[in-house]
Amino acid sequence: MSFGAGADTQFDTMRGREFPAIRQFTIFLENRVGQLLEVVRRFEGTGIRIVALSINDAAECAFVRFLISDADRGREILERAGLAIIESDLVGVELPEGPQPLLRVCTALLQAELNIIQAYPLFMRPHGKPAVAIMVENIDLAMKTLAEKGFRIITEDDLDADNLPPQDIY
Repeated sequence: MSFGAGADTQFDTMRGREFPAIRQFTIFLENRVGQLLEVVRRFEGTGIRIVALSINDAAECAFVRFLISDADRGREILERAGLAIIESDLVGVELPEGPQPLLRVCTALLQAELNIIQAYPLFMRPHGKPAVAIMVENIDLAMKTLAEKGFRIITEDDLDADNLPPQDIY
């Protein structure tokens, strides 16, 4: 068995290729005034934007989930701040035109028997259209299903504010 040059086996990780999922970061914060502001300020002056945000609050703590415009650099900033982070892959999907676009997305996922675990809108409009980030049980099947049904999948490159017209950034 050969492991040297010319070996046919690829050892790239999923992130070593063009992976269409978007990365969500989850951090745990004490439920105290100013905690979220401290996290948001970490990105000040970096050119990194928070493009989606979800907060699950309880009496003593909160789980903050967010997407940022540069996941690799953002992870470094969060790690340097000493924050414990969980990184998860989500499907970004552009909402189609017409009435009840979210219904169409949910119907497509239901037809594939996929459960939606989390969902929240993006603050920006990649390609000038609204979009949502969705966590599902099987991300590969979800992306395949949505693509086959004609939905546009949002990638991390689409979240880069430098690639968007100013009117599509909130």
